[in-house]
Amino acid sequence: MSNFKVPLRDIEFALFEVLHFEEHFAEYCPSLDRSLTIALLEESARFCEQVLAPLSASGDIEGCRLVGGEVRTPAGFKAAYKQYCDAGWPSLARSVEYGGQGLLQSLGCVMNELTSTANYAWTMYNGLSQGAMHTIESHGSEAQKKTYLPALISGEWTGTMCLTEAHCGTDLGLLKTKAIPAGDGQYQLTGTKIFISSGDHDFADNIVHIVLARLPDAPAGTRGLSLFIVPKITINADGSLGDNNHVTCGGLEHKMGIHGNATCVLNFDGALGTLLGEPNKGLHLMFTFMNLARLGAGLQGLAHAELGFQKSVDYARQRLQGRSLSGAKNVSGVADPIIVHPDVRRMLMTQKALTEGMRMMAYFAAKRIDIVQHGQYEAQRQGAHDILSFITPIAKGFMAEAGFESANLALQCFGGHGYIREWGVEQNLRDCRIASLYEGTTGVQALDLLGRKILLSNGSLLGDFAQCIERFCKEAANTAELSPYVESLTRLHSEWLAITAKIGERALVNADEVGAASVDYLMYCGYIFLGYMWARAAKTAVLALATGTSEPDFYRAKIDTAQFYFERILPRTLSLAVTMNSGADNLMNIAEDHFSF
Repeated sequence: MSNFKVPLRDIEFALFEVLHFEEHFAEYCPSLDRSLTIALLEESARFCEQVLAPLSASGDIEGCRLVGGEVRTPAGFKAAYKQYCDAGWPSLARSVEYGGQGLLQSLGCVMNELTSTANYAWTMYNGLSQGAMHTIESHGSEAQKKTYLPALISGEWTGTMCLTEAHCGTDLGLLKTKAIPAGDGQYQLTGTKIFISSGDHDFADNIVHIVLARLPDAPAGTRGLSLFIVPKITINADGSLGDNNHVTCGGLEHKMGIHGNATCVLNFDGALGTLLGEPNKGLHLMFTFMNLARLGAGLQGLAHAELGFQKSVDYARQRLQGRSLSGAKNVSGVADPIIVHPDVRRMLMTQKALTEGMRMMAYFAAKRIDIVQHGQYEAQRQGAHDILSFITPIAKGFMAEAGFESANLALQCFGGHGYIREWGVEQNLRDCRIASLYEGTTGVQALDLLGRKILLSNGSLLGDFAQCIERFCKEAANTAELSPYVESLTRLHSEWLAITAKIGERALVNADEVGAASVDYLMYCGYIFLGYMWARAAKTAVLALATGTSEPDFYRAKIDTAQFYFERILPRTLSLAVTMNSGADNLMNIAEDHFSF
């Protein structure tokens, strides 16, 4: 039985005290306020704690099975999905016009964090559906929206994203799946896709695949890709389901983790689909889905960090082993709880600082999604879009890496007990590992950030985000308790701009300089972003203590964690600055035969 508890108080702190979502809701969704949000969170928490979390371990052990060409999910998964749909959760942040509740995408992101932490493998089924809905709503024709959105929004149908093929992963220009015109505005798709999360299952009556394919005589490379909607079961003119659409599951991948989610090989054997958007614009349109999935992968890092932290701090309080170096703390016991040992505290505080900091990062990004979708003025929408474009690869890449670090530290806190199945931390670590691989590896995110978002914009996107930090430092400059944070962020702000300029100058001479610096640059940006969030949290806590609060310990803990982050984790930027400035020669001037063994 899981003892997972949704961290409602910390979520409320991040949303309403640090990031001021109450004012945000009032501007962009007046029907949503703090009390309603908390009520929704509490109801979702009950479902996550009582229904989803207990299925996580059993789902991992049982996994998915392919029976007669159809996927069977672990026991309890299908029933949990029905309960989820009956409660209306899939429709929360979707358009009222097609059956949704019309609330904000940011609220959907918070709810996704809850289910992800409770049971990530199960959550993926709905997560891919949300991406399919968002893509169709953004780019579909009115006929496509009416055909697909109501059933997707209700949860009656689910959705997927079909990109990868065996011969091409990130390099989608090599994609071979063909789409041949079949008349009546339909196309026959033929090809095989691999690594398709939630590609087949027993949850829903139909599965709507969003598929990248190539039209006849299309240009070579990524310029010749188009996007199609291909249902598993055909849909009749009256909206009823027809025949199987020649989309079959050819196999299930045998994976390191997320065993409860079906990762499929899908065969399209002349399957009928309709073109989504314009011909040969498929990759551009697919990024609507991909960017949402990337933020979802960042949330996965947060989810596994939270789960690992809860497990390890609970264990550290109970596990008796050794005596404190400064004298026994549990004098009447045979040993002290391991939480008294400095190195265990280092691991626990690192988890806490990363987890709570990443939660603020995720909500900061989610807030920009709302503004892009609902902002009243073009300048307002564009400003949010620019910041979101900059932070999306950071949120995905950094949070996936930091989440894995945190999950790994959780296992370490358990010692040998962490390496066995009983406690669940080894599953948490295995499940987390995929986050830095799919939706573009950390290296791909880093190239996108440094190459496309920074250098191709001549640093303007970095400047937009850096202004947020600059404004904070000016506002907090006269508060004595915040001076350590202001001084560190001010120094890093200047260093950040200088390092970026140096990399750009070297890249003009040698393009490999971008690839050589990119991952270090992404992590460097992530640590500064996290520092900005913790400085804001510290400011909030200082103000709460100064004006009076019934929760002094809660706010002092925030200040302690901010101090730990700035003194113990943020200094990682020092070594990253050195490695970024070391250049590409120490990588690219090594002869290939020196890699031999």
